[in-house]
Amino acid sequence: MATIYLINMNEHEFTQHLHRWRNGDQESLNQIIPSIFGQLRAIARNCFASENPGHTLQATALVNEAYLHLVNKKISWQDRAHFFAVAARQMRFILVDHAKSKHRIKRGGEVSHQSLTDTIANDSGKIEDIILIEQVLTNLEAVDERAARIFEIKFFAGLTAKEIAEVEGVSLTTVERDLRATKAFITNEINNL
Repeated sequence: MATIYLINMNEHEFTQHLHRWRNGDQESLNQIIPSIFGQLRAIARNCFASENPGHTLQATALVNEAYLHLVNKKISWQDRAHFFAVAARQMRFILVDHAKSKHRIKRGGEVSHQSLTDTIANDSGKIEDIILIEQVLTNLEAVDERAARIFEIKFFAGLTAKEIAEVEGVSLTTVERDLRATKAFITNEINNL
């Protein structure tokens, strides 16, 4: 008989399953897989919202690759928000690797600078902008690591400011301020490229 898993479990249930899974309970991972895949698909849809339908990296491939990386990591998960913050970073790395590969294939294809400004304003990404985002986030990390992490979590995972505050252990006001400052920093970086 097939086990039916709850996709819309609450935060506490999800966190309990994360902790049990990390302690070796494979059934707990099975319990949260539908929630994990559902959220990862939502993140991937956000990443690919403005892409052409024939894009070389499909959302399903991104979800599957991110999932494989996440379940093989030995991390003491704090809660759902922490898990998806790490997922955001993993998706960032996957997208950057793919974008760099695609960029090399095009041999000098230019990345649009204006579209990233639009992307930031709309909180959605284009794969062609990922290389530029990576470059700017790397510059920001050198200046303010926390602000870079906060923007990464917002941009790639789509967590709310409240969820980001919980993951980072800072106030909601700090997250909102860092997001505003980061968007200004990124816009300034783009204008200076």
